[in-house]
Amino acid sequence: MKEKTPLLVVGAGPFGLSLATYLKHKNIEHIQVGYSMDYWKNHMPKDMYLRSACDWHLDAVNEDTIMKYLESQNLKPADVEPLTLDFYLGYAKWFQSQKRLAPRPAWVKTLNRADDSFHAVLDDGSEIEAQKVVLAVGLRYFKNIPEEYKTLFPEDTFHHTAELVDFSMLKDKRVLIVGGRQSAFEWAALIHEQGAKEIHLTYRHDTPAFEPSEWAWVNPILGDMVNQPAWFRNLSQEEKDQVGKRMWAEGRLKLEPWLVKRISKDTITTHPHTHVTQCKDLSSRELQITLSDNATLMIDHVVMATGYKMDITRIPLLANGNLVDQISTKNGFPILDEGFQSSVPNLYFTGFPAAQDFGPFFGFTSAVRTSALVIGSRL
Repeated sequence: MKEKTPLLVVGAGPFGLSLATYLKHKNIEHIQVGYSMDYWKNHMPKDMYLRSACDWHLDAVNEDTIMKYLESQNLKPADVEPLTLDFYLGYAKWFQSQKRLAPRPAWVKTLNRADDSFHAVLDDGSEIEAQKVVLAVGLRYFKNIPEEYKTLFPEDTFHHTAELVDFSMLKDKRVLIVGGRQSAFEWAALIHEQGAKEIHLTYRHDTPAFEPSEWAWVNPILGDMVNQPAWFRNLSQEEKDQVGKRMWAEGRLKLEPWLVKRISKDTITTHPHTHVTQCKDLSSRELQITLSDNATLMIDHVVMATGYKMDITRIPLLANGNLVDQISTKNGFPILDEGFQSSVPNLYFTGFPAAQDFGPFFGFTSAVRTSALVIGSRL
């Protein structure tokens, strides 16, 4: 027998937790499915830092903030910034305890729509029938590996940063990192600190500046979008491009200053304005790699710091069911209305899948409260 609920929330990461808080505050009956902060626990390196400070939080009702968590620990922002992954996970755990949130620990394997309701099959064998569904699936399915590199490098010789979070396998190895933004440089630092013999970074652009990013302008926009969720979609294309360029300038053209000392090592070499043109797999399982400036590198493993690309067909629970062909898309993104609802009635998306219609902020956790309040009010 299927369990029935008015609303199913799929995902227990930052967006899912923030939404669940709002729903609980408003006494909206729902079931939340997902392993709490699983992506952050299992797909991020343990020693990484966040690019955000203590001026944001998960709570849609502005009670259990990071500042309140610091007070409970008798700490100040200066004691914890830049924020470590362990600190963030500690805050998330405390937040769930404060809110008494207990997501059901399971994955949704298949989601189908029939007879004006949704039918979810979970990996524990249980089934749920819901009138409405919100998908907050995070980034896990959207890693981007350019097609040219899929064929250039032997399959077992490279990993995307999203799947390489334990660097013990790279001790005493020679590593090539493809990419030149924050994740590329931070992975270089972390891999070095785990004992890699040699690290090279290849990227097509200038080396980003080691400067603090300025995000103060984002929070007022996100706050206003709660009451004006159509703000971004109503901008002209030129205005949207300006917002995107500003986000790009802060998030991609800058690197965190705390990286400088960590990557200023004799074993770390940068190759700006280059790309890989050739890769030979030698019998010794070494890779002989040629860059566009004719430099030749002997490499043991390649790390793809090539970001993420939206494609909803990669979401297994949709691909396994009957919804993919029913959802209107553009550039791989679901087309959403002003309440985050897709072309399939009562099916909502938040997080990265909402970035095309609501702005690039929604690829970051700073937008969790905005989406929670907008979606929650629609529900």
